[in-house]
Amino acid sequence: MSSIASHIDTDAVAEPAASATADRIVGKVIWRLLPFMALLYFVNQLDRVNISFAALTMNQDLGFTAQMYGFGAGIFFVGYFIFEIPSNLLLHRFGARLWIFRIMLTWGAVSVAMAWVNSPQAFYVMRFLLGFAEAGFVPGMFLYLTYWIPKAYRGKALGLFIIAAPATPVLAGPISTLLLEMDGLLGLRGWQWMFILEGLPAIVLAFVTLSYLTDRPANAQWLTAQERTWLEDTIAAEEKVVAQHGSDSLWDGLRSLKVMTLTICYLMLVIGTLGVAFFLPQIIRTFGLGNLAVGFVIAIPYGLAAAACILWPRRSDRKRERRWHLALACFAGAGGLAVAASIGTHWLAILPLCVALMGVYAALPVFWCIPGNYLIGLAAASGIALINSIGNLGGFIGPFLVGWLRDLTGSFNTALLCLSIGPLVAGLIILAMPGEIDKSAK
Repeated sequence: MSSIASHIDTDAVAEPAASATADRIVGKVIWRLLPFMALLYFVNQLDRVNISFAALTMNQDLGFTAQMYGFGAGIFFVGYFIFEIPSNLLLHRFGARLWIFRIMLTWGAVSVAMAWVNSPQAFYVMRFLLGFAEAGFVPGMFLYLTYWIPKAYRGKALGLFIIAAPATPVLAGPISTLLLEMDGLLGLRGWQWMFILEGLPAIVLAFVTLSYLTDRPANAQWLTAQERTWLEDTIAAEEKVVAQHGSDSLWDGLRSLKVMTLTICYLMLVIGTLGVAFFLPQIIRTFGLGNLAVGFVIAIPYGLAAAACILWPRRSDRKRERRWHLALACFAGAGGLAVAASIGTHWLAILPLCVALMGVYAALPVFWCIPGNYLIGLAAASGIALINSIGNLGGFIGPFLVGWLRDLTGSFNTALLCLSIGPLVAGLIILAMPGEIDKSAK
């Protein structure tokens, strides 16, 4: 059986549409959908990771140890894992507009309710429910883009979407730490105000989604008839090629060796990414900074990561190459974490942390260009969901590992060194795969 890496190369060498018509139509789709999708993803990431800023005061208020916090931060991904595949299949069945509305409404409500957590057990339950409610959003967005964006443009489109992940802390850091300063207003602690005020946008945007998103190109009244026809024909032609050599059934998406290999790769990448993300404010505070300063300093590595998230996948599109772009980004992430671990609690550690975050976030859009190259229809819905659901269990492993090692050793150094293994292994998995062109999806 030939390799999954060959699919990386196959996707990369696909010739981009050269005509001005293609650029114009795809550009119109991108500017219609991607800014709004990125806004939704920003709010999604805000409600997922704002716990890292709440921990600056919440942990002391509620008596949480680092291990308790790490377990609660990570259990989000257990709930996420359980409902991920069913959620993506339901999105494929009912359409993005209605299903994203449901997801956002429920996750917004749970995020607001986090303000009334008062014990470790309540913290665990609410984080689990938040993951359960949110399940399907990210892979649903990835699947949704395959309905609209031809392959040659997906690196750019995914970069514009995923940029919300590193961009969120750039804005969320100052905003969240400023909200912590509302401590005592109306009898609520600052972290309670943070959960309430940062959870409400998801509820509001859920209703906006109903009127703004369009399920398929055929329903897009904001495109001309000729533009709709071109886009539908282009996507259909690409799906026909995939159907000839790839998979389009539910079970093919779940049992494919390629999907399982990508799942392991993504799991390793997520361990490094989210392991550091949930503890970065606490890591930076060990440099001797106050809470408000932490919120502004954290914008530096995430701002650079946001730039890398745009520039690196665009370069991958331009060079028509995926495998080395993905591997090198993973190695940069691993190296940055390892060097930061060796420096320890010194402000100079911010430099390798910048490199680490640039690497792991640049890897993500390149990675997500790959599955749609050989999965369509139900196979894409199930396969993408499987990769994301199992892969995101790294979001439980990483934070729990960091919290446990922090309590055990009294510092973050050993934890950062262990986290570096994740993206290192992810990069090695990609490079270890044979490079022959493989049209099989099994």
